[in-house]
Amino acid sequence: MLSLFLTSSPFGPLDNSYQVEGLDPGNGFADLVRERWREGARVLIISAFPADIPANIEMRSFMENALKISGLSLSAADIWDDRTEEYTREALHSYDVIFLGGGHVPTENAYFERIGLRDMIRDFDGIIIGISAGTMNAAETVYAQPEEPGEALDPDYQRFIPGLGLTDINILPHLQMIRGMELDGMKIIEEISLGDSFGHDFLAIPDGSFVLAEDGLSTLYGEGWQIKDGQMTRICSHGDSVLLF
Repeated sequence: MLSLFLTSSPFGPLDNSYQVEGLDPGNGFADLVRERWREGARVLIISAFPADIPANIEMRSFMENALKISGLSLSAADIWDDRTEEYTREALHSYDVIFLGGGHVPTENAYFERIGLRDMIRDFDGIIIGISAGTMNAAETVYAQPEEPGEALDPDYQRFIPGLGLTDINILPHLQMIRGMELDGMKIIEEISLGDSFGHDFLAIPDGSFVLAEDGLSTLYGEGWQIKDGQMTRICSHGDSVLLF
């Protein structure tokens, strides 16, 4: 069975608004992962920035230590990036846990497409944990919310691109950081994503909130806001949960 965790930041908030060691325990996240974790799990991290080898080495070490701090047993912690010589379905399915790394959504999306991840990851049996961009790229159709200078003004920038097809949910992470933040002279949420939401349905979550999808059900844990047809509505609060579908 696949347990798909769609997170904003599983190891604590990027803005350091509260301190976390290991997996974030908020909204029951660490406990839910722990309940599904296999003894001696083999872990694979798929990088969002495959060419940045020094950053990937540091990320792999950090994540391995964080998992061990959380009391999770693992027998391997590997990473796929541009050093990987061969990408195969057999190799991917030899792991128990897959992390889809965080970074720049289009860059990661292009890497996923280059290695054929959509086909390889189909029918994976285990845990998949999306982190920020990894969560966004898990969708059937990805909303690549502009994030780098110039992207919001570039008429050729593709805001909707094919994803991994693991979920139909379009998540916008790091809400506590980007709400009110400007890009290219426009507020990212209020003036960019709300405008892009006509005919679409987005779920904006802060760090610490997440969606767990398994057995055909998707549940939001923690604060979440639906962005649809130009409107933004809170649908869940911190400490609570709601069934999405």
